[in-house]
Amino acid sequence: MTSSSITKGVLKTIAIVVGILLLLLFLYKIQSVLVYIAIASVIALVGRPINLFLKQKLKFPNALAVVATMAVFFLIFMGLISLFIPLVVKQGENLSLLNMEKLQQTVQDLMNQSNAFFLSHGIDVLDEIKQSDLFDRIDVIPNFLNEIVGTIGTFSIGLFSVAFITFFLMKDTQIMENSIYVLTDKKNETKLRKSLGTIKHLLSRYFIGLVFQITILFIIYSVILMIFGIENSVVIAFLCALLNLIPYVGPIIGCFLLLFLTMSSNLGLDFQTEILPKATYVLIGYIFAQLIDNFVSQPIIFSKSVKSHPLEIFLTIIIGGILFGVTGMILAVPTYTALKVILKAFLADNKIVKSLTKEL
Repeated sequence: MTSSSITKGVLKTIAIVVGILLLLLFLYKIQSVLVYIAIASVIALVGRPINLFLKQKLKFPNALAVVATMAVFFLIFMGLISLFIPLVVKQGENLSLLNMEKLQQTVQDLMNQSNAFFLSHGIDVLDEIKQSDLFDRIDVIPNFLNEIVGTIGTFSIGLFSVAFITFFLMKDTQIMENSIYVLTDKKNETKLRKSLGTIKHLLSRYFIGLVFQITILFIIYSVILMIFGIENSVVIAFLCALLNLIPYVGPIIGCFLLLFLTMSSNLGLDFQTEILPKATYVLIGYIFAQLIDNFVSQPIIFSKSVKSHPLEIFLTIIIGGILFGVTGMILAVPTYTALKVILKAFLADNKIVKSLTKEL
């Protein structure tokens, strides 16, 4: 090997590394666009059955079917806004989110009542909480509200971008596929086409299954909160159900949120005879809903949509969370499903691949 060939090899390696770094930098700079594309892709997958029904059963033209499908999503979106904005505002008033002094007093009253109850059992909870400087850090709430106000403009731009991208993903379904086929040779194009068709079908069923999962939890939470007369039960149930999109961590956050909002909705009542019993019953109802979700809803969704064993799903979500945090946990299942389909297409004879993809 001559010095010239070694130099060329080194320069080629450096060029590849620099190219990869530039590509990663580029992707980092356009991460908001990638998020828009990801959200639009999910909406397109969820709307795919509606779009196909309109085109195949009702004989709608392609463009009209896409417009009708997006109109359905738009009406659902506007319905949610019209339903939840007044409830969110009302809940905000109850929690005094716009009045920091009142919020501090509200939290203080709730803690005093809780502490009085636990003191009667020899536990000084309030002293421990005071030592954590909770009230010294309460100024983070107005900063958080300022952040929300500052993102309104960005949200409107993002909403338009997602709608625009979704329309063309549904109308011209070959756009993304053709851009991928450019990177493959003719030999592998057929396998890739079949894989992408399977991925679209499985992920479409998966995301629709998630919608049903959230809907079931929302109904159960709403019924439980209404039974015990919790104010703004619909918005509380919606928020807690939505948090279940974050595997494992979301239900825990939802539990604390549900208990806090339940207790804050009953401020002024006796803690031992009113607030604590209601919170306990709501917690039991929440656990019941989670048991239904974990042992009925989720197994059906995972087994019927992505065709993976629950242990596979658990390990995939944990690994995704370790590598990429909450985002990784949310995207772990669809990403793992896509990889399984691709591996089956290109490495069908591999024993490990055969074992993992035998249900596909």
